[in-house]
Amino acid sequence: MPSIPASAEGAPAAAAVLSLSGLTVTFDTPRGSNTAAREVTLAVERGECLGVVGESGAGKSQVFLAVMGLLAANGRAQGSARFLGTELLRLAPAALDRVRGAGIGMVFQDPMTSLTPHLAVGEQIAEVIRRHRGVARAEARTAALALLRRVQVSDPERRMRQYPHELSGGMRQRVMIAIALSSEPQLLIADEPTTSLDVTIQAQILALLAELKRERGMAMVLITHDLGAVAGVADRVAVMREGRIVETGPVAAVLKAPRDPYTRTLVRDAPRLDAGTDAAGAQAPGTSPARRAAALTLTGVSVRFDVGGGWLGPRAQLSAVSAVSLELYAGESLGVVGESGCGKSTLVRAALQLLRPDAGRVVWMGEALGDLPNSALRALRRDLQIIFQDPLGSLDPRMTVAQIVAEPLRVHARDLDASARAAETAAVLRRVGLAPELASRYPHELSGGQCQRVGIARAMILKPRLLICDEPVSALDIPTQQQIVTLLGALKRESGMCLLFVSHNLALVRRLCERVLVLYLGRMMELAPSQDLYTRPLHPYTRELLTAVPVPDPDIQPARLARARAGEPPSPLSPPSGCVYRTRCPHAAPVCEERIPAWEELPDARRVACHRWRDLPQSDPDV
Repeated sequence: MPSIPASAEGAPAAAAVLSLSGLTVTFDTPRGSNTAAREVTLAVERGECLGVVGESGAGKSQVFLAVMGLLAANGRAQGSARFLGTELLRLAPAALDRVRGAGIGMVFQDPMTSLTPHLAVGEQIAEVIRRHRGVARAEARTAALALLRRVQVSDPERRMRQYPHELSGGMRQRVMIAIALSSEPQLLIADEPTTSLDVTIQAQILALLAELKRERGMAMVLITHDLGAVAGVADRVAVMREGRIVETGPVAAVLKAPRDPYTRTLVRDAPRLDAGTDAAGAQAPGTSPARRAAALTLTGVSVRFDVGGGWLGPRAQLSAVSAVSLELYAGESLGVVGESGCGKSTLVRAALQLLRPDAGRVVWMGEALGDLPNSALRALRRDLQIIFQDPLGSLDPRMTVAQIVAEPLRVHARDLDASARAAETAAVLRRVGLAPELASRYPHELSGGQCQRVGIARAMILKPRLLICDEPVSALDIPTQQQIVTLLGALKRESGMCLLFVSHNLALVRRLCERVLVLYLGRMMELAPSQDLYTRPLHPYTRELLTAVPVPDPDIQPARLARARAGEPPSPLSPPSGCVYRTRCPHAAPVCEERIPAWEELPDARRVACHRWRDLPQSDPDV
């Protein structure tokens, strides 16, 4: 492996660990050459973290896949990429493999597809150690166990024997970091390492990366579209747009005083907890929920699933939603937040009767949906529409955009002729911001944001009275998220419909929703008006969620990361007794283990389920 050049004083020279000059990445396609990155020039010094930000398709990942020699077969890189003075783009595959393993580590976005499914995670880490350190199997396993401890994997001896599918997303990402560190690299490239994780686990992973950078003095590249992540970890930042770097500089200078118009747009659009509620989400004066009629009422709704068993094994029961009650008022937007597995999606599907609850009642405009025959329920679906999380996967790949959007009219408005359907389709496509020429295209020809606009158009063409949005922007970059949320708010304001917005992005929820319900392991923790919940949270779990939300301010975010709490939710197959949050709660008392807390109704339309909320300080300095 190349050595670090030294200065006259014996310290590392000013030469960068990684230096890119005029790096251009192109792909050969049936339609011609496609340039993903153009003339990229940047450097990463020893001991510093460079954040690389930009929207999807900006070329961020392709630049560093080129550095690693991992471009797709139809891709090629030109220019210069030097690691400790060695030109990587002209290295033979065997030599590049040695540098890639021993000198540069990489953490990918999706650990599930990056890990080998049929090997225990301990064996995967030990294999890399044996290959690059040349040690015996026993020594490699000892080193692998030490790495799992260092990246804060709980119960590391047991995790060594487990397979990737047996671990949570956060645990799998910790394993990927351990593998990347196993050869003691001098450069770590982290490509969107927290995008698919919950906000609390994101904070833990980012805090871990910041610790490792300080502890090992290694160079780091953090590729992300999250300016909050950059603010907490990076020393410098490079902003990319359409394959080019448009601005670089110290993270404080770029985030606080951006020079490029595109950077200013990114900073302006970054979701912030202190941004307040949009006019799109704000209710009209004099129309508090208490004075409005409940359009949708859920009473004691529970949903359980039978899981496991196999051919001969015992089956278990998973309680996905437990005794949830709420009211959604006419014209209101209600946010539902919580970590993965807390029951958000199951709850809204039960509200639409896409899943039949095992207990409880769902009432829409005075009618109990569970009592209706299928024919009557089908007729009501015109008023009850849903937008799904995966914008591409929720669209029929064999249908054009126009056919997809018009399909609900064929089912629920059979009296319309073809010309009337075409006119309605064209009008709703215009309203959601899709150009007329896109009507004849297929989903795979659209961007993620365009696909989600198609999903919104399909739902809105029936002019529903209730629109449920199930994580509608989690797969999109920040500028596109802002566009979609702005569109949803405008549509709600124009139509007067109810909006049930499911998300783990608390900053977006604050912008759009009047009230927020917090779920944990299928149970209600807190329900409050947005302003109250974000400024005076009562439940310790709500406080943990708010503390974990990244803030795009380098003066604030590093300290917030340092306070990130360890731990993940327990398995819903074996939830804790009493309060399900008690195993992570810093304020847990014996009563929390003994009894499930009551769902208390408080003044000002607030509700909370916590034995100790009265004993906690009214303001939390971490939020």
